[in-house]
Amino acid sequence: MSRLGDRLFAAGCARLVASESEAMRGWRRWLAHRARGVIVELGAGTGANLPFYQADALERLVLVEPSPAMRRRLAAPAAALGAEVVDGTAERLPLADASADCVLATLVLCSVPDPEAALAEARRVLRPGGRLLLLEHVRASDPRTARRQDLVEPVWRRLAQGCHPNRDTARAVRDAGFRIVEEHPVPVELPDLGLFPHVALVAERP
Repeated sequence: MSRLGDRLFAAGCARLVASESEAMRGWRRWLAHRARGVIVELGAGTGANLPFYQADALERLVLVEPSPAMRRRLAAPAAALGAEVVDGTAERLPLADASADCVLATLVLCSVPDPEAALAEARRVLRPGGRLLLLEHVRASDPRTARRQDLVEPVWRRLAQGCHPNRDTARAVRDAGFRIVEEHPVPVELPDLGLFPHVALVAERP
């Protein structure tokens, strides 16, 4: 992506976050309140989750973000929380093995180029018993809706900066060796014909 495209995308994301429903913010809060200790957030974007972390539960908060424009927007709110902003991708995290208590991502795994590699990296950096906390839109459980997702995926992916509406994230999490301990449907207020079902997941690394 060009520098101009990066800046425009970051600005668009910031506007989307500002217009999010209270229900979606509530689910961000629900997820962030489960984060403790050393926390790594993947694709932190413009900082939509930062207001919901509990400062007294943070030992260290590492915000991984590959976009320069996003990192610039993150700098001030991250500094206010004492968080670190690092240049990196979900597939190659700049952290040591078994160094984190939680890995958190919201609306990220739909667009990473290699979600299997990202989940393998999350498992690598998590300590045994560490938690993977996800809020994602996923493949529909209804076969007819899933087929519609497959049909729109090529066009949607190009329009939405690599977002795949049909990824079976819960299955990928299990295949990566995690144990899902909570899985909740997340209602969304979008005129999307049901093409973007969301879930909140809490999984543990064995």
